Amino acid sequence: MMNETLGLKSEKDAVSLWDMTAPTEPQAAPLQDSVVTDVAIIGGGYTGSSTALHLAEAGIDCLVLEAEKIGYGGSGRNCGMVNPGIWLPPQDVRTVLGEQEADRFLGVMGDAPNVVFSLIDRFNIDCEATRNGTIHAAHSSAGFKELSDRADEWKRLGRNVRLLSAEEAQEKIGTQRFYGGLLDPQAGTINPMGYARGLAQAALSAGAKIHTETRALKLSQIGDKWQIETNRGVVTANRVVIGGNAYNDDLWPGLKRAYTPIHFYQVATKPLGSIADKILPEAQSVWDTGMVMFSVRKDQFGRLIVGSMGKLAGKDASQTKYWAQKQIGKMFPFLGKVEFETAWHGKIALTPDHLPRIHSLAPGLFTAVGFNGRGITTGTVCGQALAQLLTGASESEIMLPVTGLRKDNIAFLREPVYEGCFKAWRYYKSI
Repeated sequence: MMNETLGLKSEKDAVSLWDMTAPTEPQAAPLQDSVVTDVAIIGGGYTGSSTALHLAEAGIDCLVLEAEKIGYGGSGRNCGMVNPGIWLPPQDVRTVLGEQEADRFLGVMGDAPNVVFSLIDRFNIDCEATRNGTIHAAHSSAGFKELSDRADEWKRLGRNVRLLSAEEAQEKIGTQRFYGGLLDPQAGTINPMGYARGLAQAALSAGAKIHTETRALKLSQIGDKWQIETNRGVVTANRVVIGGNAYNDDLWPGLKRAYTPIHFYQVATKPLGSIADKILPEAQSVWDTGMVMFSVRKDQFGRLIVGSMGKLAGKDASQTKYWAQKQIGKMFPFLGKVEFETAWHGKIALTPDHLPRIHSLAPGLFTAVGFNGRGITTGTVCGQALAQLLTGASESEIMLPVTGLRKDNIAFLREPVYEGCFKAWRYYKSI
């Protein structure tokens, strides 16, 4: 039973704090027998559920195969920031994509928070949604210059962002640590597992089928059909979407080499009570401009959650919790020593140019990967775009060019290098 005061369910088998505090999972059952469908979707996170929802609303017969439970991967381990789905500054997107493609991409991704919050409103998704913006905080004077340039470009594109002085950032965040910030009032913060479950429930209500605990083991093209062998039965489909992002396995050759998987960990305190009222009083979430990103937010029960890049370290995450105490002490010294409730990490799919991809892997086989830490918005709108493709939209109508698989041939080298850098940074910040 949930503790009504703390919003906390059992930690057993939970993948994150959000798994323990989100509403109950939708009623999805394992596959029982071999079935036939028009579109099979592999992965029950944001991408898979969004694709299924938009296909079902268009009257397309579709089903989702999730190896574990809804939101088990990155969707349930996310920070919960509903930011525009763009890691790069807008001006850099133009360099990579060119003017015409960049305009379409920036338009869709800049509007992505509106897409997410409209779905939350339309389906009454219970996910601790607040929409007072998010703050990109400057960790240095150079970071503030970067944010100033971003603000200028976003304003030129018509987006209502606000550059915060150091004093304004201090007032909104509750610490003197930052040199200023960039407030995006259209963005917001959610319980990411609550959103994942709500999106899946919306897809079910629209007529999609979802099978949990059903792992896709082999994908084969037989004539003009696709056959997916699972641990529960065989699915035959006309078309297939692979929606695992950083949690893709070896189902399709080379797909895991299209990005570098990196980890991001988070540590949550126990509810802090009124002593923490001056921290993020408007319920924004924060991430900084540091090369190794740092994040901080609160949940609706008063827990403070801090995070950074890398895996959990030490027995019961002891080293990571020590790091977290150090960071909290530097930012909010009035809190004193805090008690931690839980810690977790998840994977991010990082592409070399920090842009997502929509790939046509074979006739009737599509995927979207490389969300670069913006999974809530990017996964949602990529699912929408995949559904548009599968219901007859031309490639020129969707958010990104559809390409063949692009392999990053040194991705296997990047992962251990990144993790080594993250460990070194955590050690340095713990001194």
